This record gives sequence, C-alpha cells and structure tokens, in this order.
Amino acid sequence: MAIHRRRHHHHNTHNRFRYLIPAISVISAAILILYGFISLLAPSPDHPHHLVRRKTSDDDSLLVHSLFKVPISGGMGNDRSLWNTRMSKFYFGCSNASNKFPKVETVTYPNRYLLIATSGGLNQQRTGITDAVVAARILNATLVVPKLDQKSFWKDASTFSEIFDVEWFISHLSRDVKIRVLPVLLKKHAVQLSKFDYRLSNKLETDLQKLRCRVNYHALRFTDPINKMGQKLVNQMRKMGKHYVALHLRFEPDMLAFSGCYYGGGEKERKELGKIRKRWKTLHSNNPDKERRQGRCPLTPEEVGLMLRALGYSKDVHLYVASGEVYGGDDTLAPLRALFPNIHSKDTIAPKEELEPFSAFSSRMAALDFIVCDESDVFVTNNNGNMAKILAGRRRYFGHKPTIRPNAKKLYRLFLNRENTTWEEFSSRVRTHQRGFMGEPKEVRPGRGEFHENPATCICEDPEAKSKLESLPRKFGKNNLIDPTDESLVPDQDTENESEPLDQDQDEDDDLIGPQFQHLVNDTSLDDDPLISELPELEELLSD
Repeated sequence: MAIHRRRHHHHNTHNRFRYLIPAISVISAAILILYGFISLLAPSPDHPHHLVRRKTSDDDSLLVHSLFKVPISGGMGNDRSLWNTRMSKFYFGCSNASNKFPKVETVTYPNRYLLIATSGGLNQQRTGITDAVVAARILNATLVVPKLDQKSFWKDASTFSEIFDVEWFISHLSRDVKIRVLPVLLKKHAVQLSKFDYRLSNKLETDLQKLRCRVNYHALRFTDPINKMGQKLVNQMRKMGKHYVALHLRFEPDMLAFSGCYYGGGEKERKELGKIRKRWKTLHSNNPDKERRQGRCPLTPEEVGLMLRALGYSKDVHLYVASGEVYGGDDTLAPLRALFPNIHSKDTIAPKEELEPFSAFSSRMAALDFIVCDESDVFVTNNNGNMAKILAGRRRYFGHKPTIRPNAKKLYRLFLNRENTTWEEFSSRVRTHQRGFMGEPKEVRPGRGEFHENPATCICEDPEAKSKLESLPRKFGKNNLIDPTDESLVPDQDTENESEPLDQDQDEDDDLIGPQFQHLVNDTSLDDDPLISELPELEELLSD
C-alpha cells in the first residue's frame, strides 16, 4: 500500500514538471525577445554623450543610460542659412562724413596737441586709439601717434608702428584729424592722458560716431607682416573646407577664477582656481550656482560644441580656436574634439618658424587671431570681452556675417538637464533660445550696448529692407528675423514653467529690440563690473 502511494506521488510530480518546463521555456523566450527589442531601441553604449558620468559622495563614478544622444553624423553643414544672416543683403556699412562736418584745417588749433597712452590688451588699446582720434577732433587738437601699453599684464613691448600701419593711419584720417609723430610734440601745449580707453561717451553726434567707424574699420590697419601672416592662416583654413567657424574660447584659468564659476572638477578645481582668486584680495565670494544661473559663466568647450551641433553645424566642420591656455588642457578640449574632430589653431596650421617673429609679442599673436576670426564664415564668442565686442561690431559693419553669442542664461538649464532630454528636443530648444544672438541685423536696439559692438549709426539700410521686413507675418514682429516657417522650433515655454524665483539683482536685458527679445540675455560681460576699476591687474587681464 505504501509502495502504491509512493508511485502515485511520483507520477503526479512527473506530470507537474512535464507541464512546468514548457511554461518556463515560453516565459524565458518572451524575456529574451523583450530584451532584444529594448536593445534595438537603446542608443549605442559606446557613444560618448550617451553614457553619463554621475558622481557619488565618495567621488566614485557610475555610468548610467541617458535619453540624450548626439547624432554621430548629420547636421546641416551645407545649409546656406548657417553661413549667412537672412537679412544681411539689405544693410551695409556707411561711415562717410556729412557735408556739415567741417574741414580739419578750419577746426585745428596750432600748437595744441593730444597725447594718449593706451592700456590693456590689443583690442582694448584699439578702442582707446579710436576714441583718441575723436577726442582730438573735439578738442580741436593735433593727435600725436598714441603710445601703446607696454607694462601691463600682457607684457608686450610693441610700439604703434610695429602693430599698425602708421603711415596709412595718418593719411587715411588726414581729412578728419591732424596726426603727428612724437618728435614734433610741443610739450607746453600738450594734453596727455594715460590709460585712455572708454573715456568718451557711448553716444555722440552722428558725424563723430561715423568718425569712430572710419578709425576702427578703415584707418587701423595691421602692418604688412601681420597682415600677410594672418592671411596665410586664413588661406590654410580655406584649403581645408569651403567654410570654417572661429571660436574665441576664453576658458583660461584666470578667467574662470575671476568668474567664480564651478565646472565639476571637484576639490582639485576648487583649490586651483581658489588659489588664483586670492591674488585679488577685494574680490568678493560668488555663489557658483547663481553665477551660472544668471549666465555669467563661460560655457565649457563641450557646451559650446553641443550648442553648435544643435544649431546645425555638422561634425566635419573645421573649427579655428583662438584661445590662451585652456584650463584642464587636452582633457577639457577632448569633448569638443569628439563633437568636432577638425580643430585647429595658429600653432597647428603654421610652421613654428613662420610664427617665431610674432610669438614673443602677445599683441601681435592676438592680431593674427583677430584676422582669422574676422575672416571666418561664422564667429563664436564665449564671453563679452573687448575682442568679442569689436569683432561683433566689425562683422555687422562689413555685411552682418554670422556672429554667435551664447544665450548662456537660457542654455544653462538645457545643459543642466540634458540627460533627460532627447537630442531632437534639445536642439530645438537651443535654436529657440539663440534667437537674437546670431548676428542678424537689428538684433540690438540702436544706441544700446557699447558703440564698438553695435555701431548702428554706421549701418545703413537698403530701401528694400523695410518692405521685406514689413512682409513678415505680424505675429513674428518686424524685428524678429527668425524664419517663421521653421517647424523644428518648439515654443519657448521655459519662462512659463520656471519655478525658480527671479533674482532681485537681475541684470538689465533691454538691449534687445522689442518684447520678443526681452527674455534673451547673455551676461557674460566682465567689462562693466564695478570691481574691475578697483583692481588694475584684473582690469588688464580682462582687457583682451
């Protein structure tokens, strides 16, 4: 009897297993199929912008999957709109004097001279020279060829005639201001001004503003050796492709230390940049998050690259980087290089022996970068320093060539939350946020901003421009020059859904035309900081 029960139990167990095995097989097969399907949908695990490195409290790292994936190829590198501003053909530079502007002979007093000493780097000195010419005209004085700053942070012993073509400078302005070389100076009748930069009002009468333009855009011409070397660099970039983008990166340790921003480098970064900040004893402590939130921090090289890719510039575009020592060196540049492998600088495209006559002089090396950036199809600035402002104004004057200024205040949140965003949504948001920051005509209201950056008095409008603007749909506004047919742009809802309180010390952002531009701010400018005037060394550092 016991034997029978054991046999019956064994028979039942066998039956249960017989039915269980196929069920397990079916479930296993379903799991494998589901896993395979998920694998097909998931981005490639070896993509550099798919694996996100999140830091733990122990500073260990954990790789996690993200929605964010930059396309390996793609972009719109040949799209004409990337290389030209839409309305540029309707505007042109105009700086000739009016018939009411008196001849120089009738207004210049004999034995009255103005001598100025410039300060800062090449581009700050350029603004000082420009304003000195206008000041001499206002004072009815003869201008003595300006003295360049040879003692500041930049440590460049170059004279005016070693950087600028002095004969051209004198002859081109001969109808506006008398200019003499130093030996003719009669000291008892001279007015001498040192550290002459930004001494004149931003708003002057029309003929004086146009004189500023004649000086800055026509009379200040680099010497032949500088021009020839600069043109060699431009030609090298042109040989590599039909177009190139120039990037003024400004990601040097001193700049980052001053900004008070934090870039995720842990205690090492805090110690290194903190040590540099101690050089300026009166520099107040900043809240890194607040600085970043307000758009006062330069973008990282990777963020600049992501912005450009999102705007449509393809991976094969050639990038010319004008920069000093990049904080973090090659490691910092590696993410940018992954996005744009074709990165160049004057040191990589010119033989060392050709650069040798210039390499010991910071202003002459800066002049070479200036030429390559000026001649570029697209210029990208990562700050609002002097070089960025002068080039932005110059490119407006000579045809409104695209000049991209990151809307850092808006882009901050995109970069912060990009792991949870698809590339399509990210790129659409970038294009939306960059409206009004691409170098289009009339992005900035005339009279707002510095004149060297926005020389509105010297930009004339073709009669066709007005009718063309008026033909745009009313809802886009006459001054909003974004293509209304671009369906890839999603509405900018960030301002509607912001949960962060507005800072009480929010910066002015009314330089842009009309309410459609009021939400666009990029306050990476360090030139107007009240601290700078109190810190001479800091002023020199930032006066590129």
